[in-house]
Amino acid sequence: MPRFLTLIRIDEQNAPEGGPSPELQERMGALLEEITKAGVMLDNAGLTATSEGTRVTWSGGKLSSTDGPFTETKEVVGGYSIIQAKDKAEALEWAKRFLRTHEEYWTVTAEVREIIEGC
Repeated sequence: MPRFLTLIRIDEQNAPEGGPSPELQERMGALLEEITKAGVMLDNAGLTATSEGTRVTWSGGKLSSTDGPFTETKEVVGGYSIIQAKDKAEALEWAKRFLRTHEEYWTVTAEVREIIEGC
């Protein structure tokens, strides 16, 4: 069965203060429990804010690094999941269900991409 990486993108500048509500955390926990029991979830996690990150760039034969926050970036990766699904349609359905757990004032994007095996 193919594996898929879902990148959860958020607008870090406009994320709700205080993070996810207790109700959102409860809905998300229930969905994560369901997807895990279904044997689909392989791994998932949230990520620290960009203020705690560092970007390393290779350009012109030289390395450079920049410490966060990365204010020039509108959307940042706020979390990820790796799932195993029968096809992309199933992977997309799980991503849509995850997005629907959020209240309407959130702006969240899920980018779903198949993992190329053997690379």
